[in-house]
Amino acid sequence: MQLKVMNRAGEQVGTIEVDDAVFGIKPNLAVLHQVVVAHQANRRAGTHSTKTRGEVEGSTRKIRPQKGTGRSRQGSIRAPHHRHGGVVFGPKPRKYTQRIPKMLRRLAIRSALSAKVADNELVVLDELKLEQPKTKEMLTILEALGVQRSPLIVTEAPDRTVFLAARNIPGAKVLPATHINTEEILKHHGVIMTVGAVRKAEALWGGERAYKRLAPIPAVEV
Repeated sequence: MQLKVMNRAGEQVGTIEVDDAVFGIKPNLAVLHQVVVAHQANRRAGTHSTKTRGEVEGSTRKIRPQKGTGRSRQGSIRAPHHRHGGVVFGPKPRKYTQRIPKMLRRLAIRSALSAKVADNELVVLDELKLEQPKTKEMLTILEALGVQRSPLIVTEAPDRTVFLAARNIPGAKVLPATHINTEEILKHHGVIMTVGAVRKAEALWGGERAYKRLAPIPAVEV
């Protein structure tokens, strides 16, 4: 499929042929949901902890005699129903890590990029080179491209100048093509990719690599 290539002034300067296996597939919503949930779960520290009745401070002495008072039977001030008592079935430190298979992760990224193309939220830029990290200049570029609300700017390689120019823009984020993931693509309303970033994405998640992996092994004649 072909995508328009824009310049910094928001004018079309040509088209680019992109890999349908990366930018033109039908998004798999189930895989997108599974991978995004896994990304969010992997960020959880899992350090939450509550104290049981055996861990809270308090006397171990029986509160009052078992019989003869006419009141309820109480054995410990640290019981859960008492103030400052222990917590029943409270959270304890644990790991929330979810493993994402490689093929599933690749399919999710291709689905996310294809969804952005289908929604007209992906802009291909011919190049993005800034002499100085000026936020005003970056805002002018985003306004010309029509992507002003929480844009994701994807470059071919890490670019500190572009990063510094966009870091003060609310919701904006700059990532090299090798560091984008499904969650980052989906949570931004517009994605700007340079031509170099598009080629890098095709090299990483293109269809040829998957097809070669699944190709039958040729027989060896003895």
